[in-house]
Amino acid sequence: MKKIIHTDHAPKAIGPYSQAIEVNGMLFISGQIPVNPENGEIPEGIDAQTEQVMKNIGAILKEAGYGFENVVKSTCLLSDMANFKAMNEIYGKYYAVNPPARAAFAVKTLPLNVLVEIETIAAR
Repeated sequence: MKKIIHTDHAPKAIGPYSQAIEVNGMLFISGQIPVNPENGEIPEGIDAQTEQVMKNIGAILKEAGYGFENVVKSTCLLSDMANFKAMNEIYGKYYAVNPPARAAFAVKTLPLNVLVEIETIAAR
């Protein structure tokens, strides 16, 4: 049975999707963009945007009773592969030990013209 996960500490969905779905001990977090849930603002620059994305992911993980140590797969979408190194440095702070599997892609455009979006899968 699937369980819808929602927290006010991460941005509200901007379309017909859930922040996350938990099913059979796995948590599927929709792609998170760097919207600050407190004020709806998007920070400037790849460092600040990646940090906000990771905070949003962390809030959803916490709401569902998971942590970054439970993450098994991430998919990182970048508006420009030139931002990969900076994104990677911020991302790496959250996975210093036993990092998850990951893919990273450059895409033409992301929602709200942000620089980064990250989708996450966690397991118990």
